[in-house]
Amino acid sequence: MDPIIRKIKEELSTSIDEKTKTSYQRFFKEEVKAYGCKSAGVSKIAKKYWKEVNTRSKQEIFSLCEELFLSGYLEETGIVASWVPNLKDQFEPEDMITFRHWIMNYITNWAACDSFCNHSMGDFIDKYPDFIGELKTWTHSENRWMRRAAAVSLIIPAKRGKYLDDVLEIADALLTDEDDLVRKGYGWLLKEASRQHEDIIFEYVLAHKKEMPRTSLRYAIELMPKERRAEAMKKDWK
Repeated sequence: MDPIIRKIKEELSTSIDEKTKTSYQRFFKEEVKAYGCKSAGVSKIAKKYWKEVNTRSKQEIFSLCEELFLSGYLEETGIVASWVPNLKDQFEPEDMITFRHWIMNYITNWAACDSFCNHSMGDFIDKYPDFIGELKTWTHSENRWMRRAAAVSLIIPAKRGKYLDDVLEIADALLTDEDDLVRKGYGWLLKEASRQHEDIIFEYVLAHKKEMPRTSLRYAIELMPKERRAEAMKKDWK
């Protein structure tokens, strides 16, 4: 084990808050492995040790991230999500192999999925948008976190108005997904896209509201005016 990883684990294990540890189970349907460290504390530890590792090569840092992921602890996953975006200027196309491996094998809850994919994957896709095609293949994965990742990896770009056609194609692919967390993921993606493209997202919701799960629909229209939300929620089909 790298000495830095050992120090991180020691610091996390001495930062336990029992109330925080108990509260995690309320946020996740699946069992979560956690020290019970508050998010502000995790962020502080991540920043502290980034200063010690940021002179290492990207591959060395990726190896440290692999060690953190292997533990299965939520807080260590959070440190990975904090570190990797700092390397975005060094991202190369082949890094998708590493990111795919991490999502497929180490992501086990929505918080880990979102914290890694929103920024690390979002930055990667912005640099190499041709990989949106791969995200679309993830919508057919048997792994629920790969399917959610297909949507939430575009959250930040969609918020800026980018990749609208791809956002809609991913929503199409996930439209009737049976997993509640996947439904929430693509609903959230549509919501963020609505910031810059409200009319188009509204039209999309109206066109698909009969088959769209209500959970996804509610997320998608959350930022829209009251009148539009009411129209979208109306069960007006025969």
